[in-house]
Amino acid sequence: MRYTALEKLEIIRLVEQSVLPARKVLDRIGIPRSTFHRWYDLYRNGGAEALTDRPSRPNRTWNRIAYDVRAQVIDLALEAPELSPREIAVRFTDEQGYFVSESSVYRLLKTHDLITSPQFIVIKAAENFHTKTTATNQLWQTDFTYLKVIGWGWFYLSTILDDTGVRARSGHSKTPTATALR
Repeated sequence: MRYTALEKLEIIRLVEQSVLPARKVLDRIGIPRSTFHRWYDLYRNGGAEALTDRPSRPNRTWNRIAYDVRAQVIDLALEAPELSPREIAVRFTDEQGYFVSESSVYRLLKTHDLITSPQFIVIKAAENFHTKTTATNQLWQTDFTYLKVIGWGWFYLSTILDDTGVRARSGHSKTPTATALR
């Protein structure tokens, strides 16, 4: 239970003015002795104002980028809009001597809507191969797999298929450098 500064002061005065020992008074009102002594030390050193609760969180987060540094990063991004967040982070570290990570620069630019879309076109895989095969030996497919055979060891299994499906070749080897096509 949280006590206000006024309630803490009343408890301190109650214990001070009581004829009973402090331990018995604190046991009856249900306040741990360590809590009371902490309050009493605060009261003796700082008066009644010291009994008010303070927020437990610090005023500043230890790894937060300062506002002036943020402004400098934004200015650099506006001066050179062609740079990626990684390049901005590297240039800022080189020029200012203050390290800012690439991810921090990216988040900062994203909050200010300064992230541009990539200038290249992403090519996606097609459903079918663009050039259909009409005869054998025009297109081959390969697969190499490293298999463990219990009791025998590790083996490479290679499969080579003609795209028309007419010919199939396979091989295996005990050593990684050997090629065995049969």
